[in-house]
Formats: sequence, C-alpha cells, structure tokens
Amino acid sequence: MELKYVIPNMEKTFGNLEFAGEGNVEQRRINGRMTTLSRRYNLYSDIQRADDVEVILPSEAGEKFFEAEEKIKLVNARITAEGYKIGDRGFTNYILHADDMVKA
Repeated sequence: MELKYVIPNMEKTFGNLEFAGEGNVEQRRINGRMTTLSRRYNLYSDIQRADDVEVILPSEAGEKFFEAEEKIKLVNARITAEGYKIGDRGFTNYILHADDMVKA
C-alpha cells in the first residue's frame, strides 16, 4: 500500500502560523514559454519552533502578498514524505502542501 499523503491536525501540529516570506518559484518551459508550476512560502509556527515551516502552493493559487508576521491559514493542507539516503543511512523529508493560503 502506498502512502500518498497525511492530513495533519493543523492546530496541534503547527498551532498559529504567520507569514515569514517568499521562497522559491518552480518554473518549467512549456511550449516555449516559462510557466510557473508552484510557489514556496516560509511560515512561522508557534509549535514547530526549530525551523521555519515551508509550504508549497500550486500555481493556480496565484502569488500571495502578506505583511511580515501576518497570521495565515492553509486550505486543504497535507504532508507528503520523500525518502533519501546518504551512505548507509536513510532519511525522510516531510513536505507540506496546501491548495491555498488565506488570512486567518
């Protein structure tokens, strides 16, 4: 059985989320034109305090403009897992996806 994604309990997992800034934009050339596939945004979490939380939004969500540390809410958030190895050790990278990001 393949694990496609996990739907987190947003309040228990991340608590309050605040906008921390824009990240990378993934683009690809399609039919000779550069097309945006997804955008990454950095968020602050009052529960996940060790690192910023990075969320990936599809291009359909459009570009987001929020003030720094403005409270936000993710729409249809889900977490995927990506495995990789370094030498003989295995690691997992957890990736947060959402359909949209709105003001809380």
